Amino acid sequence: MKSFNFNTTTKILFGKNKAEEMIPEIKSRGNSLLLAYGGGSIKKNGVYDKVVSLLKDNNIKFKELSGIEPNPRISSVREGVKICRENNLDFILAVGGGSVVDACKAIAAGVSYDGDPWDFMMMKAKVKNPLPIGVVLTLAATGTEMNGNAVISNEETLQKRPMGAPSLCPAFSVMDPVYTYSVNKWHTAAGATDIISHVFEFYFTPDKDAFVTDGVAEAIMKTCIEYGRKAIDSPEDYEARANLMWAGTLAINGLLSLGKTGGGDWATHMIEHEISAIYDLTHGAGLAIVFPAWMQYVLDEDNAWKFAKMARNVFGVKIEDDIEAAKKGIEEVKKYFKSLDMPLSLKDVDIDDQYLEEMGEKCTLFGAVGVMRKLEAKDVTAILKAAL
Repeated sequence: MKSFNFNTTTKILFGKNKAEEMIPEIKSRGNSLLLAYGGGSIKKNGVYDKVVSLLKDNNIKFKELSGIEPNPRISSVREGVKICRENNLDFILAVGGGSVVDACKAIAAGVSYDGDPWDFMMMKAKVKNPLPIGVVLTLAATGTEMNGNAVISNEETLQKRPMGAPSLCPAFSVMDPVYTYSVNKWHTAAGATDIISHVFEFYFTPDKDAFVTDGVAEAIMKTCIEYGRKAIDSPEDYEARANLMWAGTLAINGLLSLGKTGGGDWATHMIEHEISAIYDLTHGAGLAIVFPAWMQYVLDEDNAWKFAKMARNVFGVKIEDDIEAAKKGIEEVKKYFKSLDMPLSLKDVDIDDQYLEEMGEKCTLFGAVGVMRKLEAKDVTAILKAAL
């Protein structure tokens, strides 16, 4: 295992009726906040009324930012920065899924920055003195509730890019699985796909001796396989929702990178970002399309052992030859995505070959991507063509 430092700064409030416990966490950091949320689902399922009641009962002043889109836009970030500055707000409360939380992280960074918040995504600025944020999570998917990362889309340039800093880790996250009961089948499935994809990104590195870390990763993969379909078919199955929710957090809170090379591969996520930047595709659905194509493209004699390890330990493949076991494992991954009713090709979501070369160039704007195999623009384009 490689040496590492590990520090978590997010307080997790997990379980039923945990929202009340966020009040002292907020009041220790301020008394006025931006309440940010998405398209209105939290008003239908009662979460909005619960949160607003708690804020009012505890004399916490707030302004609202609604309508944050899936694949959150830089325009929403700019609006949030404006509201925070005009009202001298000292805290941000994100109520929703990963898109809302990501937008709030960018807003938090942007309040103290004199330039355009998009500079963070283009690596032109570093995060300094962000506002603290808290989270009330309503979707198990991105894991953004316990890390300092965010991904923001620019609707003008058709770009989707990451940003991040340790100081953007939420101060707390309320994780009540009941709040995910109302998530529809599509987004439940896309969420499970996103979770297992995060695990893949950390799992597929050249390290042969990170036994503990890989074992935890394999357990989270098995959790997604065990509970993904159950949550779709029985949306109020508490154990299914709870296990997926915690799996989503563990998948990308840093735990799975410990003792390993770098911070994981992440080429597949970067490729998918280019797809959803242009076509506004649900992120998990894009990952279901790209991941098997990436696996098939990078598989070779040198790394087959790792794909074979996943095939045997997660999917129960009994083949001794590493290459053949790896290929079978990739087929099992595709079967799993199909079992969640996820698309398996770009054509399944009406995407053709019009922008493939452009996506390859944008994906590698800052250099080659990936760890298992360094991918240049031509490689990304080849993977996208394989995914048609």
